[in-house]
Amino acid sequence: MRSPQFIQLHQDDDAAARAELAAGLQAQPAHVAPKFLYDALGSRLFDAITELPEYYPTRTERAIFESHRAAIAEAVGRGRTLVDLGAGNCEKAAAWFHALAPRAYVAVDISVAYLRQTLATLQQRHPRLPMWGVGLDFSAALHLPSELAVGDSAGERLLFYPGSSIGNFTPAQALGFLRETRREARGGALLIGVDLVKARPLLERAYDDPLQVTAAFNRNLLRRLNTLLGTDAQVEDFEHVARYDEGLQRIEMHLQARRALRLRWPGGERQLSAGERIHTENSYKYTTTGFGALLAQAGYQDPRCWTDEQGWFAVFSAQAG
Repeated sequence: MRSPQFIQLHQDDDAAARAELAAGLQAQPAHVAPKFLYDALGSRLFDAITELPEYYPTRTERAIFESHRAAIAEAVGRGRTLVDLGAGNCEKAAAWFHALAPRAYVAVDISVAYLRQTLATLQQRHPRLPMWGVGLDFSAALHLPSELAVGDSAGERLLFYPGSSIGNFTPAQALGFLRETRREARGGALLIGVDLVKARPLLERAYDDPLQVTAAFNRNLLRRLNTLLGTDAQVEDFEHVARYDEGLQRIEMHLQARRALRLRWPGGERQLSAGERIHTENSYKYTTTGFGALLAQAGYQDPRCWTDEQGWFAVFSAQAG
């Protein structure tokens, strides 16, 4: 039986992480990059969020995939190398193996260690399929390793980016990222999930659920700051805030100080007044027309779109000409 191959390109740099966190906390307004939300506990909390009735994106995208699987497979092409960006537990991509019959599967996540057990189990289920695990922080730049060129000629890659994670980028960043995916697709195709503009109450409930699971996910970032930067943050001093900015068409997540306080860490500090916020994440929403235009601007051709009946979520395919 085959064994997955692994390439670790991302290397943890504690000094760089501390510098990035300190700069963000001292900025006006204070902010922390959303990638720091995802430690082991944060990842488990996010998995729980996807099961909440208020959090529609995961189940709605899954329903679109199930309803239109044959048409989507025809649009993106069978027999390509399936490159799964932000693979996580790999289950979303694995659900496509039968329909797409990929020639190889490449799971990309920030840490190979996270992928090792998952890919070992997946390889047992699909013993003939070549599998790669690539440790890469593609939020900074998407450059797939040259080793993947073996048996992977131009035009045979399908880049898969489900779950509406494209919304974590600003529109300008999203355009840059889509141009990178087009380059890496090498004349192949892209399959991507996109959350759509909708009513404020529906969006805000999805990011501020009654069980407060999303609040726990956001406030866990304070523990991360204490661990990575050495801050003295107290979780109980902050509350979770999620709001939809209709002008920018984005959900914003913040940690709001319940009282005036001073965050201290070795070599720095930040004073926060009561009600002052630390901005932790954005999730931009698109119209189908707007995202189709963004794909065209990035150089993609023949965009196709599938949505649910309510028009809450969209799945796009496009050809990397």
